[in-house]
Order: sequence, then C-alpha cells, then structure tokens
Amino acid sequence: MIRHFLTSPVGLFVCFFGVVMSALSVVSETYQTRILFTKLQAQESERWLLQEDYSRLVLEYSTLSAPHRVSAISRESLTMTSPDTGAIRVVTE
Repeated sequence: MIRHFLTSPVGLFVCFFGVVMSALSVVSETYQTRILFTKLQAQESERWLLQEDYSRLVLEYSTLSAPHRVSAISRESLTMTSPDTGAIRVVTE
C-alpha cells in the first residue's frame, strides 16, 4: 500500500512538497534564531554597561557618604562642632 502510494505521481508530489516545506521551515527557524541571538548579544552588552554604571555609582556613593568626609563638610561649610562630653545627656523613657 505505502509502496504503491510512493510510486504514484500524487505520492511523489506529496513527498516532494513535504521535503520542500520542511527545508523552508528549517531555513526560517535558522534565520529567526540568528535574529534572536543578535538581540540577546545586544541585551547582554547593555547589561554590562548598566552594571558598570551601577558599580561606579556605588563607589561614588560610598566615597561621598564616608563619615570623615561628612564630618569635615559639616565643620567647614556649616560651622558645626561636636558637643562637649559634659554637655551630652542621655534621656531614658
């Protein structure tokens, strides 16, 4: 039965059509895979750039918020001073 179908013109046409459609779908999927891989590489590149920016910002924040720097700015710009130890009172509830 199958041998008779494959030797008939209709059977050969169906097999040929199936092979062509399969080949076209392989080409299409390969193309889509390449497009998606290119997008993935672009996203990874952007992620690395954002990670570098974040690392720089964390370093800058830790530098600007260092206790000795805050203390020096408060003394110079705002003329603040530390209170005398005798003037400090602890309040309990």
